[in-house]
Amino acid sequence: MAKKKLVLVNPVNPVRTGLTINKSSRFPPLGLGMVAALTPESFDVEIIDENWEPFAHRPADLVGITAFTASANRAYEIAGMYRKSGVPVVMGGIHASMRPEEALEFVDAVVVGEAEAVWPKILEDFRAKRLKRSYRGEWNELSGLPFPRRDLFHPGYMFASVQTSRGCPMDCEFCSVTAFNGKRYRRRPPEEVLEELERIPQKMIFFVDDNIIGYGEESREDVLALFRGMVRRKLKKWWFCQASLNFADDPEVLRWAGKAGCKMVFLGLEAEKDAILKEVNKRLNLKKGAAAYAEAFGRIHRAGIAVLGAFIFGMESDTPETIERRADYMIRSGVDVMQATFMTPLPGTRLFTSLEKDGRLLYTRFPADWDRYDMTEVTHKPLLMSPSDLYRAMYGSVRRMYSWPVLMAKSSRTLRATRNPMAMMFAWQSNFNYRNIAMSSSKNFKGF
Repeated sequence: MAKKKLVLVNPVNPVRTGLTINKSSRFPPLGLGMVAALTPESFDVEIIDENWEPFAHRPADLVGITAFTASANRAYEIAGMYRKSGVPVVMGGIHASMRPEEALEFVDAVVVGEAEAVWPKILEDFRAKRLKRSYRGEWNELSGLPFPRRDLFHPGYMFASVQTSRGCPMDCEFCSVTAFNGKRYRRRPPEEVLEELERIPQKMIFFVDDNIIGYGEESREDVLALFRGMVRRKLKKWWFCQASLNFADDPEVLRWAGKAGCKMVFLGLEAEKDAILKEVNKRLNLKKGAAAYAEAFGRIHRAGIAVLGAFIFGMESDTPETIERRADYMIRSGVDVMQATFMTPLPGTRLFTSLEKDGRLLYTRFPADWDRYDMTEVTHKPLLMSPSDLYRAMYGSVRRMYSWPVLMAKSSRTLRATRNPMAMMFAWQSNFNYRNIAMSSSKNFKGF
């Protein structure tokens, strides 16, 4: 029997520079790699990845496509090309999960939530020509998952992506992770992650977990087993990860993270004032308060790890003056890498629901306007200033933050604090990437 051809597509928003401006900030489509791994050998599988080249039509019997909100229109466009020729298209990922009714206007079937539990059923229904319109994945345990088909990823990726956990109990107002992956934090067995790491050829790794160390004693033991295992197996990887502020609470976890090769940690700090953190339900940061940030940075630095601090501009209480003060804090603080994004109401979040109800979304011609929801553009009416004032305050601030003297001073400070030249290089490259994005985005502003 001839093999069926499955084409998997990773679309990129063509009207935005986004995070693909540099090769070092491109990360492989891990979800598509997992879908490919779950597909039996009776299918010939190919991944088309617009991180590297624009879509070019490939013959297919079945198409699978994923998308973030900002790339949803591109996904719909590509889906339409195949559907015109009678090829069924299945769409999954975060946007389709949050807006399934919309997605079904452009594709044949939608996967809501995690795909592992339903992908075999989808292939069975496809073969029987009884593909359903909607499939809902469950939040299953993560043991025994296959390793992603990395052989299908573009060879140019500098970083490999690895996931060790899913789910988040924090449920921040602006975040849709809890809606997609659930409130219960689930971990993969450390030994399975270590086996996957041993098979990865890249020196550099990005752990895509929203919080790699998790919550509670069981998670602590698992993450220690992972870090110690990386040392024991002499993997010698350089890696960065995402975590909550509690990453800095445990000296043993920090020590083993540094020994295992951690060079940088992404922390969602959001703001420098407790009152603002309370606005967005940033509960974990509020436990100790923003005043504890400096102490946390110091502990992380002493482990030889740089800090990437993510801050949001355009909170409900923000004014041009508070934005300027936030930028000043980012420049003067122990944060090594500065990420500044606009508060963006993404579908599936309480923030989106609230602003839509109040008539404060600036762009509501959906799906066409999803292109704008990439965190580099003002997409709602701020409470205490005009959208134009928010734009001017933001980009006036980022021009100061990403000036060459500031970035050079940050780099020197990182080297002194971490005594780790590779951590300094991770931080420098990340600041350089964010600078390019900010400068490019500021040029696009034409007023309201």
